[in-house]
Amino acid sequence: MATPTIASVPADPAEQSFDIVARQDVLEAKQKGADAAIATLRTDVDEVKARVDRIARAATRPALAPVSDTPEVKGFVDGYLRRGSTAEIKSISGAVPSDGGYAVPRQIDALIARELTEISPIRAIAQVVQTGSAGYRKLVSTGGTASGWVSETAGRPETDTPRFAEIAPPTGELYANPAASQAMLDDAGFDLEAWLASEIAMEFARAEGAAFVTGTGTNQPEGFLAAPASAAADSIRAFGTLQYVGTGDDAGLGMAPDALLIDLVHTLKAGHRQGASFVMNSATLAQVRKLKTGDGAFLWQPGMVEGQPDRLLGYPVIEAEDMPDIATGAFPIAFGNFRHGYLIAERSATQVLRDPFTNKPFVHFYATKRVGGQVLDSAAIKLLKIEG
Repeated sequence: MATPTIASVPADPAEQSFDIVARQDVLEAKQKGADAAIATLRTDVDEVKARVDRIARAATRPALAPVSDTPEVKGFVDGYLRRGSTAEIKSISGAVPSDGGYAVPRQIDALIARELTEISPIRAIAQVVQTGSAGYRKLVSTGGTASGWVSETAGRPETDTPRFAEIAPPTGELYANPAASQAMLDDAGFDLEAWLASEIAMEFARAEGAAFVTGTGTNQPEGFLAAPASAAADSIRAFGTLQYVGTGDDAGLGMAPDALLIDLVHTLKAGHRQGASFVMNSATLAQVRKLKTGDGAFLWQPGMVEGQPDRLLGYPVIEAEDMPDIATGAFPIAFGNFRHGYLIAERSATQVLRDPFTNKPFVHFYATKRVGGQVLDSAAIKLLKIEG
C-alpha cells in the first residue's frame, strides 16, 4: 500500500512581496546605520587629528606667562594705572615723577611696539634703532676705502681716504592721551594693559605716519619728502638729496605710465631693489590699479596669501595716507628700500603719567616717547614727481 503524500501549498504572492519589502527595509536600515557610524568615526578622527595638531603647534612655542601675570606688570597695572599707587613701581621703573611719568614695563612697551609696527606704514619698512638717550648719531660712509686684487706677495697699494657723513635724526616728543572711566578701571575683567597699549599705539601711529613722510624736522622727525630732491643721478647728486623721475605731464602720470614706473624702479641700484617697495596713498593707488600693459594685463597684482601685501611690477605696495595726491609739483609715489634709506631712532622707554583730575570722572593716561627720523641713504629712495 503506497504512502500518501501531502501536496505543498503555494505561498500567497502578496505575502512573498511583503517579505521582500521587509528584508529590503532591514538592509537599508543597516546600511544607513553603517554610514552614520562611518561618518561619526570620521568626525572623531578629524577631531583627534586637529587636537594633536594643536598640541604639536603649542609644543613648538616657548612657554610664556601671560603679560598681566608677571610681578612687574601686575604692580604697574593694578597699583599705578588702576589705583594711582606708586609704591609698587618705584623700585621697578627707576623713574621719578619729575620726569613726566613712569616708564612702562618692558612687556607693555613690547605690546605698543608690536602694534605700532602693524599699523604704522613707514615704521614697518624703515630701519628702527633703540637708543638710551634722546640724541642719536650715526656715521655713514660716502666714499673712499677702495678695494682691489693683488697676488700673495705683491705690495698693497694705499686705499683712498674714507669719507663719512654724520646723520643726527631730528627728534621730538610724541604723546598720546587716552582716557578711561573709573568704572572701567575698577572692573577686574577689563584688560587694561592691552587696551592701553592699543590706544597709545593708535595715537602714536597717526602722528608718526605724517612725521615720517612730511615732518619738518623741528621738534619732530624729518620726513623723507622734506629732504631736497633733484633729477641728477646718484654719481653726481649731493649726499642727502633724493632723486626723482618726472612724469612729463604736469597733471598726471603721463602718456605711458607703465613705462614710467619701470624707469622709476630701475633708477634704484640692484642692491637696494632687494627689499624695495612702493609707497603711495589710497587715491594714487586707485589710479595705479587701473593701469594695464599693452596686452591688457594689469600692472597691479593682489596679494595671493593672507597677510601678504599687494604688488606692483613685482614689488610690495605700502599704503601711507600721508603721501600727497597726484597734483602738479607733488611727489605722490616713492619707491625704495626704506630699511636702507630711512632711519627711525627712538628712546626705548615709553612713559605714562596718570591724570585723574583734569577731566573727571575720566582718568587720562598721558604717554610720551622720544622719536626721531631722517633719510639715511639718499640713494635708496626714489620719487616720482608730477611735472611737465
